[in-house]
Amino acid sequence: MASVCFYFQVHQPFRLRHYTVFDHSPRYFDEFKNASICRKVANKCYLPTNRLLLDVIRRHEGRFRVAFSLTGVLIEQFQKYCPEVMSTFDALAETGCVEFLAETYHHSLSFLYSREEFLEQINKHTEIIERLFGQKPRIFRNTELIYNNRLAEIIESMGRFDAVITEGADHILGHRNSNFVYRPSTCNQLRLLMKNYSLSDDIAFRFGNRAWKEYPLTAEKFARWINNVNGNGHIVNLFMDFETFGEHQWDDTGIFDFMRHLPGEILKYPDNDFKTPSEVIEAYQPMDAVDVPHVISWADVERDLSAWLGNAMQSNALHEIYKMEKLVKQTCNQELIEDWRKLQTSDHFYYMCTKYFADGDVHKYFNPYESPYDSYINFMNVLTNLKERCSQSFVSRPEAVGQTS
Repeated sequence: MASVCFYFQVHQPFRLRHYTVFDHSPRYFDEFKNASICRKVANKCYLPTNRLLLDVIRRHEGRFRVAFSLTGVLIEQFQKYCPEVMSTFDALAETGCVEFLAETYHHSLSFLYSREEFLEQINKHTEIIERLFGQKPRIFRNTELIYNNRLAEIIESMGRFDAVITEGADHILGHRNSNFVYRPSTCNQLRLLMKNYSLSDDIAFRFGNRAWKEYPLTAEKFARWINNVNGNGHIVNLFMDFETFGEHQWDDTGIFDFMRHLPGEILKYPDNDFKTPSEVIEAYQPMDAVDVPHVISWADVERDLSAWLGNAMQSNALHEIYKMEKLVKQTCNQELIEDWRKLQTSDHFYYMCTKYFADGDVHKYFNPYESPYDSYINFMNVLTNLKERCSQSFVSRPEAVGQTS
């Protein structure tokens, strides 16, 4: 049996506006840019893909199943700029064939810096998912699939999640493969689902590449590759950004036709089916325990943290923002706290990346700044103003510190 487990990451950050040292406005985020990008991606990706998935679910009478992780910051943008997108997610939820996962509300790196903030963001995210879709998330995915043994221990200690999903990194799996359910080596109950990065990246990155030896990738061909897992695994975890459809891979590549026909081609093989992450862990027992003492992620060829912590600018910016946690929270000012949390979104630090080797084109393509240095300067200018606002908050409300101390 080969069960296909589709998980799509759905995320857009609140992008910062150009902010200089002479700027003193508390308005940090570019309203026009955020609205226009959200609407553009909605029309190219979110709306057509959700409608396609809804049609596929109905056409296959519920045998096709998928999972999503929607960040809180993007849900806020949908509600503000594109409410029609939320309607399509509502329709998908009502089919009973879609699972919504938990993550950090602000798509942050808080796990690396503050357990308190990490847990608060998870709670905030699970609350909005339950309120909007009527589901209590059972599966956790950390920002950028960042994972190690310690994360597994924290998630298991929360007592509400059944599994974590992460990258099927070769240096972690060794002779094993990602096509089985595993158990974290330091946990008793928690399960681990690991991305099949080769097959996932065939869709997410190589699909439209005419120089790829497998081009063009047809649904029939990919279904054969899936079926070949039978006998060497129970599951195929296809984890990717939702923007793969229509944004990273444009409509003219044939990506929508591929996705429209893929479920039918996979289901032609009687030993194959589709399962959500929760259904996978209910169906299959762990094959082995996996030890991940050092942090991994799903980014770049290294599968490490270098996309966000690879240079001194990134390290300094992250250190400075988390150093502010106590100060910000003592203000009891919800607007300040929310601005601080939006600044934690991992994209801000990704834009500061200076890697220009194997992954350089990817980093340059997604960077809205002319250089990583411009991104760092802009971010630190905003952070300086946020500190000033905190100080002013204490001047106007000196009792704030006493209330929380």
